[in-house]
Amino acid sequence: MGWETAWQTGEGLLGLDDPAEWDAAFERGEDHLGTAVIGLAFHCPLEEASPRIVRAMKLPDQGERVYAFVATGHAARLNGRLTPELFAALRSEGLGGAAEYPIRDTLTFVPYGDLPPWFKRRRVYLTVRDKLEYWWLRCTDAVEDVRRTLRGRHHR
Repeated sequence: MGWETAWQTGEGLLGLDDPAEWDAAFERGEDHLGTAVIGLAFHCPLEEASPRIVRAMKLPDQGERVYAFVATGHAARLNGRLTPELFAALRSEGLGGAAEYPIRDTLTFVPYGDLPPWFKRRRVYLTVRDKLEYWWLRCTDAVEDVRRTLRGRHHR
């Protein structure tokens, strides 16, 4: 299958390893550009994939923008680092939207010392929040267990 067909159907674009092909498709206004940047994240050096991922984050199609954020998470996992432009794009999107999981991937796979200040604060914040949530759930489970036990004894 040629790239012309791949751009029409989206099939095979996860194997894209040519940034120039992505650039040409972007200029032509092809579909599936977000899918294709996932391929670039898998197969190209981070510095080559990064500007294309950032461009895909601004595509008009919401679904394709989400794929660009997915590509960022993969880049963090595969490289153990991100470029300043990817850090900036994730920060501007923030938690709670399309960047939620890529930010969490970044905080997991990029060493703490290599994170910019905003990400270091997010990591501390999320660690504390997740721990408090865990304790809260454990407490509510314990209260529910006691309630069930007392209710069971009461109905005998």
